[in-house]
Amino acid sequence: MADLDPGFVRRKFYERAAACGFAKELGGPEAIRRARAIELMQGNLPLPVVQKILGQTSPGLTSSYVTFSESEIQDIARRFMEKESGRKTSARNAFFCKVTDIVTGDIQTRVDMITMDGHPVVTVITNDSVHRLGLVPRKWIIAEVKAPMVMLQDGADAFSGSAENRFKGTVTRITRGKINTECIVRVSDTTHICAVMSSAGTWLSGVNPGDVVRAVFSCFSVVLHID
Repeated sequence: MADLDPGFVRRKFYERAAACGFAKELGGPEAIRRARAIELMQGNLPLPVVQKILGQTSPGLTSSYVTFSESEIQDIARRFMEKESGRKTSARNAFFCKVTDIVTGDIQTRVDMITMDGHPVVTVITNDSVHRLGLVPRKWIIAEVKAPMVMLQDGADAFSGSAENRFKGTVTRITRGKINTECIVRVSDTTHICAVMSSAGTWLSGVNPGDVVRAVFSCFSVVLHID
């Protein structure tokens, strides 16, 4: 491998791009590397983990919110790759979270978590589920929310409602159907939230890409699982 000619490898990349009908510059190693990085981040893999996979040393702004050890980053990357290759869930929104607090009640438990880019996520699950999942502070967990459970509000207005989970972001894509409308909200480089709502709403009919909105969902809409 030490004698492998980088120029030969690059030419082979270009040949395969041409064979697939792509422009030569789109088939180079750098373009593929960049495309994979974007794909991972759109899949909600935290930015520090993407940077580690790519061999980049700069932690970036998002990693300044929360610190993670080398073993934690490796564990997250492994979990993500396993989930990506064999995911069997219908949930559109998945967050890699670290448990920050557990408040146990008589029947149910409130679990506070934080994503790698510093967004709080709250769920309420049964006490039995807490024990079955082995939840303790600092444990990594995947929190999932189905798109129909996410509601949107105008981001310019003050929040009104009882939903515990609130993400402010920018609409990047909106697809309007006869029955439902799908909206993708970019919260950060590593967090995109999908909401599916009824097309009958008058406010939603005026929402367009670039608009600032607030994606909210109840703590009872969050499902936790360990891959």
